[in-house]
Amino acid sequence: MSISTKRIAVIGGGAAGFFAAIAAKEVRPDAHVMILEKGNKPLRKVAISGGGRCNLTNTFQSVTDEKQVYPRGFRLMKGLFKEFDHHAARQWFESHGVPLVIQPDHCLFPRSQDAASVVDCLTHTARRLGVDCLMGHHVSRLEVLEQGGFSVCFSHQAPRTFDCVVVATGGSPRSSHYQWLAEMGHNIVSPKPSLFTFEIADADLRALMGTVVERVAVQIPSSNFRSEGELLVTHWGMSGPAILRLSAFAAPWIHQQNFRFPIAVNWIPDVGRAAIEQTLMQTMISQGRKMMGNACPWHLPLRLWSYMLVKTGIDEQKKWAEVGKKNILRLIETLTNDRYDVVRKGAFRDEFVTCGGVDLSEINRGTLESKLIPGLYFAGEVTDVDGITGGFNLQAAWTMGYKAGKSAVR
Repeated sequence: MSISTKRIAVIGGGAAGFFAAIAAKEVRPDAHVMILEKGNKPLRKVAISGGGRCNLTNTFQSVTDEKQVYPRGFRLMKGLFKEFDHHAARQWFESHGVPLVIQPDHCLFPRSQDAASVVDCLTHTARRLGVDCLMGHHVSRLEVLEQGGFSVCFSHQAPRTFDCVVVATGGSPRSSHYQWLAEMGHNIVSPKPSLFTFEIADADLRALMGTVVERVAVQIPSSNFRSEGELLVTHWGMSGPAILRLSAFAAPWIHQQNFRFPIAVNWIPDVGRAAIEQTLMQTMISQGRKMMGNACPWHLPLRLWSYMLVKTGIDEQKKWAEVGKKNILRLIETLTNDRYDVVRKGAFRDEFVTCGGVDLSEINRGTLESKLIPGLYFAGEVTDVDGITGGFNLQAAWTMGYKAGKSAVR
């Protein structure tokens, strides 16, 4: 088949798949590019990401090294960002009719605050460029043809042949999702859930559902797994950026523990123990006649502060002047090293990201082409690349899709 009629299959109609197809057509308008999606609706995860608003990238303003936001695959992403980074993603979407706004936490959303703006942009752009999109086509097998190219086999349709294939099927915590790739000889890093919330056994804590603390430090004791950021108390335990970030970096270890492990929370991480003690001693003097439950020396929600006092064994109606040195020391320990038992992870519907996938050692970092099978490319979460919450996973999808699509047609 001539170069002018090169046929490219993109398996997966998600963020990485659509961006790969669009990039391929933008580079070679004469190529025949086809998206093969097993579901009945494309870009489903994009449509529900960011609470339906779509946090499609990040300013990376607070990122000094990619490994801070990509627990796995940061070296690959660092190289790929030299060609298509968050600046390029922002420019691309805005030039295609999706103006963006930056939140105080450095996350970028469409100005419309509606993920449909992003979905419509991608689908309309693909349609305008002439990308074919077939829904309900579940790929069951990929065969390498002796004369070159591939035969893509489906569960319920006749096979189709292509010159190159971009695999962008997304991630899954189930190994069966990757079985057809393993049968082609690729090593699959065991997939596991990432970015999940924690169910906590403490019923008194769960009674504080809805409580938000803007900045805490969360750590798994006797390990290097630590995270800082906002924490949300839910009716099942803990959520929020600090928890999700910790779950991402510790995902393989947490999986080994069967999702049962201890965590320690420092509720005021920017203040050292000596300074905390000094503040509490000063409060004993300056607020001596006030009840402890009504006078918190820091900007903690009063419901949480009362819970801290009760957990320490201090009557919240006790006056500050009566607290005593021994109680002060116990309170410091509770504030800075508050222990909880995680009994399980959040439900699967809360897990938008998984770690694991196609081993990066088998992928050419410069092209995203398989080192084992020429003409086969990978993009997105199907590989062992995943990021923390905050737009980093969608940025990885745009970047990898862009690179894989361009490489496939070249």
